[in-house]
Formats: sequence, C-alpha cells, structure tokens
Amino acid sequence: MMRPITPLCALTMILSSFAPAAASQKSPAVPWSAPATTKVTVEAHRFTSGDSSLTGTLYLPRSRKPVAAVVVTHSASSPLGDASLYEHLKTILPALGIAVFTYDRRGSGRSGTKTAGGNFAVLADDAIAALKSLQADPRIDPRRIGTWGLSQGGWISPLAASRSPDVAFVIAVAGPVVTADVQMMFSSTNHLRANGYSQADIDQMTATRKAVDDYMRGTASKEAAQQRIDAAKTKPWFKYLYMGETIRDREVSGWRKEIENDPLTNLTAVKVPTLILYGANDAVVPVAYSVERLKTGASRMPKMKVHVVAGADHAMQMSADEKTSLDPKYDGTEQADSPEYIAVLSSWLAAQGLTGS
Repeated sequence: MMRPITPLCALTMILSSFAPAAASQKSPAVPWSAPATTKVTVEAHRFTSGDSSLTGTLYLPRSRKPVAAVVVTHSASSPLGDASLYEHLKTILPALGIAVFTYDRRGSGRSGTKTAGGNFAVLADDAIAALKSLQADPRIDPRRIGTWGLSQGGWISPLAASRSPDVAFVIAVAGPVVTADVQMMFSSTNHLRANGYSQADIDQMTATRKAVDDYMRGTASKEAAQQRIDAAKTKPWFKYLYMGETIRDREVSGWRKEIENDPLTNLTAVKVPTLILYGANDAVVPVAYSVERLKTGASRMPKMKVHVVAGADHAMQMSADEKTSLDPKYDGTEQADSPEYIAVLSSWLAAQGLTGS
C-alpha cells in the first residue's frame, strides 16, 4: 500500500537533491558516495496523434507498483521536451513516485515540421494521444495520468481534460484566464515599461495591437492593421509585440484562432481535480484579473484549487528580475526555483493520492 508523502517531507527531499533525474542512473563518482534512493529509467517514446508522429522522453521512477504520470504541455516559447523550463519536473516528480513524459511539440525538434497552426484543440489532442500511449504501459497506472502545463500549456492542459475523460487531473501554471489578445496586450505593455520606453511608445504599441486584433475579429480592415504594423516595425520595441511584419489573412491566421479561445470556458468544463498556480510577480499574465474570473466560475469547478505564489514570476522563478524575465532572448531558458511553488505542487499531488513511496 502506497503511503502519501507529507508536504514537508516532499519539500525536504526535493530541495536536498536538485539534480537531473537521469543522474540517478550513474554510479557514485567517489568511493564515499552512496547510491541515490530514487532510481529513474529514461526512455525515448514515440506516439501518433492524428496523422502526425511525435517523439518524447519518459522519466519513470522504478517501483514495484504502477505509478501515476504527468504529461507536460508546452509554453509557447518552449516547444522542445528538453527545455530547461521542464527540468524541475523531471527531478521533483520521480522523487515523489510519479513518472514524467515530455515531448517535442508538433512541428518542432523530433516531431516533424507540421505545426498546429495556432489550433489549441490540435495541441490538446496531442496531449491526449500522449496520455493514451502511456496508458498502454503496464508500469503506469492508466487511471492516474494527468497533465501539467505552463503559460500556453496552462490553456492546453485544461482543454485536453475538457475533451477527454482519460485525463485524471490538471495542473495549470501561469495560464491566463483571459483571451490571448488581452494577455498579450498586458504582456507587451509591461515589456515596454520595464525597458524604459515612453508612454507615447506604449500608446503606439497598444494602437498597433488593437488594429491587428480588430481585423482578426472582423471589425476592421486588413489594410488599416498593416499600416499600423508598417509604422511600428522599425521601432526598437517592435520585438516585444511578438508579431510578424506581414499580417496573414484572418481566414488562415493562427492568431485569430488563438484569440477566439476563452480559457474560462475550457476550465469550467473540467470535472477532475485541478490545481491552478500563479506567480504574484508575473508580468506576462494579468494574474489579478485571472483570479477574479476564476472566482466567477468557482461554483462550477468544485475540484479546483487556486494558489498565488509569493515572489514568483511567470516561470515560477524568484532569481530573475523583471527586465530579465521579460527579455525575449531568455525565452525557453527559465528554471522554476520557488520553494513555495514546489511545496504547494508536491502537497497537492500527495493529497490527490498520486505520490508513492
């Protein structure tokens, strides 16, 4: 019979050994070293989703019984399974007796060249396909497989749970409960402010984003939006818009599909235990507004827990200042280091009966 790990015990275990999971496979480097208690098998794993073949890596703690597992869904800027953003999961979760599966998002790395084109439903179905492939592994408990996602992954994970009864639980980190256009307006404004741009620059950026978003909604012309882009693309702050220099037709635009997705609708359709985590210092996501929207739907989500982590940014880091955490050149290099985040995550997993000894 598996014995739940207490939050204090879990946190002590995690913080005392923050090394890659694969390290447990190595022999002691010196005679006085002891072998690691947690032994992890690392395996390449390929699965099919629709007409695409995707590839990932399974981090499986050795156990006499089938273990729970977490499928990792991607942030927009970290499409590869070996991104540093996911490294903490590969250490923390196997130490708790939980397997971790990361994979390269379709169109990236080992998962071909065909992208989802901004279609979140396709990305959610990829996560479901990954989960179903793990259900066939006798070392994994098919009834205890859930999803973890950060940022855009915090949208994809709940969407996957709303589309499949096989998803046993959901962990959404820094997933804004606003549409993508609202989130990006908030993020771009903070990018410019943190880098010392003037209010005039912020106003021009806001007008540019609004013109593009209005066109995508069908309330303004493509020509007017392109004129705004042409006037802004030579500005040094243009990179903080995360937009291309040429606007695609709305009929085929992935951005139009993204802004039509309301994450609150997806969340209220989730019936399994759900943990939603935010960093109090997140300059990318409007946390206060997201929490308020969650309160409006709380009666429809009785299995949801929301926790705001003190001092943490968008990636659950405490070590990076705001300007660094907002700098595009650091996208994909983030590493979660908040002890509070680790403690809350660990205790919640234990409370769901997902951990093992």
